[in-house]
Amino acid sequence: MSRKQMVRPGGRSARVQESVHTAVRELLAEVGRDALTVPMVAQRAGVTPSTVYRRWGDLQELLSDVAVERLRPDAEPEEHGDLRSDLTAWAEQFLDEMASPSGRAYVRDALLGDPDGGNAGRCSAYAAEQVEVVLARAGAREEGVPDVETTMDRVVAPLMYRILFRPAGLDAGYARGLVADLLGANGR
Repeated sequence: MSRKQMVRPGGRSARVQESVHTAVRELLAEVGRDALTVPMVAQRAGVTPSTVYRRWGDLQELLSDVAVERLRPDAEPEEHGDLRSDLTAWAEQFLDEMASPSGRAYVRDALLGDPDGGNAGRCSAYAAEQVEVVLARAGAREEGVPDVETTMDRVVAPLMYRILFRPAGLDAGYARGLVADLLGANGR
């Protein structure tokens, strides 16, 4: 069980996490990643460095934890009236957010600070939850829908691959094309 999983939610623990996460975000904006240190974060957060080390282990694990929280969607996907429109809008927004410099940095941090893959799983679950909402809405409208895993494999996975490894020329048209390929030219 990792340190992050042993932490009790709420109370002092939640306050410490929030103050440390806020300190990290502020300091990243002010001094940049290369100058960031655990003692700087601890001082800004009003905790001791040992509190940070005990909870997160090292700076990379802390940055990874912050990144996972920043990658969590703030709201449900917007509804546009049909599966193609909903999924296309979601895929374009996902691409826009993840391909931004800060989005790519968060993805990198989430993965680097967690070699056992738990953070990758959490980030994947965020995307799958969003896709599930889109597909459930379409299903409620009695539209034919692909399953979540197929959608993840054919839309989300290629987007993430391109974002991480081949970002040149990546644009909304690519996201639209993935959705069109998934749903077929005449809809589903």
